Amino acid sequence: MKKRAFENAVHGVFLVLGLITVGCVLLISIYLIVAGIPAIREIGLTRFLFGKTWAATAARPQYGILPFLLTSVYGTAGAIVLGVPVGFLTAVYLAKLAPKRVKGVMEAAVSLLAGIPSVVYGLVGMLILVPGIRRLFGLADGASLLAAMIVLAIMILPSIIKVSVTALEAVPAEYEDASLALGATPIETYFRVSVPAAKSGIAAAVVLGVGRAIGEAMAVMMVAGNSPNMPDSLFRSVTFLTTAIAKEMSYAGGLQKQALFSIALVLFVFIMGINVVLNVILKGGDRDAR
Repeated sequence: MKKRAFENAVHGVFLVLGLITVGCVLLISIYLIVAGIPAIREIGLTRFLFGKTWAATAARPQYGILPFLLTSVYGTAGAIVLGVPVGFLTAVYLAKLAPKRVKGVMEAAVSLLAGIPSVVYGLVGMLILVPGIRRLFGLADGASLLAAMIVLAIMILPSIIKVSVTALEAVPAEYEDASLALGATPIETYFRVSVPAAKSGIAAAVVLGVGRAIGEAMAVMMVAGNSPNMPDSLFRSVTFLTTAIAKEMSYAGGLQKQALFSIALVLFVFIMGINVVLNVILKGGDRDAR
């Protein structure tokens, strides 16, 4: 009887904690909608989303966020293109090929990389990466979209590596033994058997990387240049959605402040949309596998 009562109490605690989590998401959603809709209504949805000029302090203010939106999309895509192959191949090496001593050292390094504050990434990028890009390509200023992509690619590596390693190590050994018994080489087995079997976990790692890249503000603020330009060149100074909010919120007021909340709403919807799409894809893949 006491055991049953204890189990019910634990179940109730877990239920309450789960409801608190859901409630927090709902409160954030409601607040962003309430705070962001008025500016979108006053500016106009089309002008707000597809306007190419952001001049909030001009005599005739303009609140077009298309440069910020495209910069976030391009910057995140570039970080994924640069970071996912490196993180994925590193995870395969650590999970299947690395000697125990090497694996221990590399996993400690990856954990350390995950614990470094974003401002440190930005500082290192500002002091080393930005001058390096300027000298390498003969630019007036190396703070650019390319610099932001590289910094974001490095920042998402720990999430991709750690989750992918966990997924690969969870693949039953019988799968690999059967492949080897049929004459496949170890490398063929890892990439044709282990990786497909762990695809859901690897995809989840990519999702975490995308979330980290989209939501990062401080690091990219220090290396991207923070000019509201269209991202029509890798070497142009740009502003991300997150940095647009961070750099102006401290002094914004009136419609400008409301527009910043509208940017936060767009960013929130963007991230939620990506999560929904990826979850549908993963669930569809799981159904196909069954």
